[in-house]
Amino acid sequence: MTEAEPIAVYIDADACPVKAEVYRVAERHGCRVFVVSNSPMMVPRDAFIERVVVPSGPDVADDWIAERATARDVVVTADIPLADRCVKAGAAVLAPNGKSFTASSIGMALATRNLMDQLRGSGEVTGGPRPFGPRDRSEFLGALDRAINRIKRGVAPGR
Repeated sequence: MTEAEPIAVYIDADACPVKAEVYRVAERHGCRVFVVSNSPMMVPRDAFIERVVVPSGPDVADDWIAERATARDVVVTADIPLADRCVKAGAAVLAPNGKSFTASSIGMALATRNLMDQLRGSGEVTGGPRPFGPRDRSEFLGALDRAINRIKRGVAPGR
């Protein structure tokens, strides 16, 4: 990707609660947005937003995003294995609550995810994450703006 090309923001969209926030921030920064899902969903009819509907199947949307994410891109996902793949590709990766996944944090995130899966599978844990709230939305907006500005300045994610 050349310096003249806009930064891309990839949204793992099927359960993403911050799509509207991504659109606002991306428009302000002149970024392209790819809304990737397994089923059609409504997206604004703006030239900088592209809806991508991939075939149904495990990890098809994840594969589409991971194959394209580069160091000049931002990926928005709550999917830890997808976050891991995109971090390894050099992309800035954000959860919808604004948490950044970096090379130094993704290992612990994967380990925690795997442990929780095992505990849920054995019936030990039945609850999920806390509900998404206004503070999460605010944290995400700030984190996305910072990530895009870092990319514009040529600073690697997680620095």
